[in-house]
Amino acid sequence: MKSPEEIVNQLMMKNDAFSQWLGIQVLEIKHGYCKLQMQVRKEMLNGFHIAHGGITYSLADSALAFASNSHGYKAVSVETSISHTEALKEGDIIRAEAEELHRSNKIGVYQVNIYTMPDKKIVALFKGTVYITSQLW
Repeated sequence: MKSPEEIVNQLMMKNDAFSQWLGIQVLEIKHGYCKLQMQVRKEMLNGFHIAHGGITYSLADSALAFASNSHGYKAVSVETSISHTEALKEGDIIRAEAEELHRSNKIGVYQVNIYTMPDKKIVALFKGTVYITSQLW
């Protein structure tokens, strides 16, 4: 079976044009866990000159995907939700940490906390549920 690093860096991220466009960096990956980082750019701002909510959602969604697939079986999200707690501006550096809360043969539940760097102020809380297939990476 492939390692979490092989799955995320060589199979998933390499072919993930959207995560690449976001400028996501994979900082840490292990079974059931992922830490990502990116910087908010001007083209990510909405009409209020703050980061569009889809930016933190997308970062969290990528963290969910990487963490849930790290065990070697292909997993896809079936339900997600996010709470935005703080606004982000151009230049902010944000991290997402995905942690596995529960995993069975078919279902996984993950919590993703998104925070600014270097002060680690929480800006969004994301929860995701995935369906785990029988397909190996």
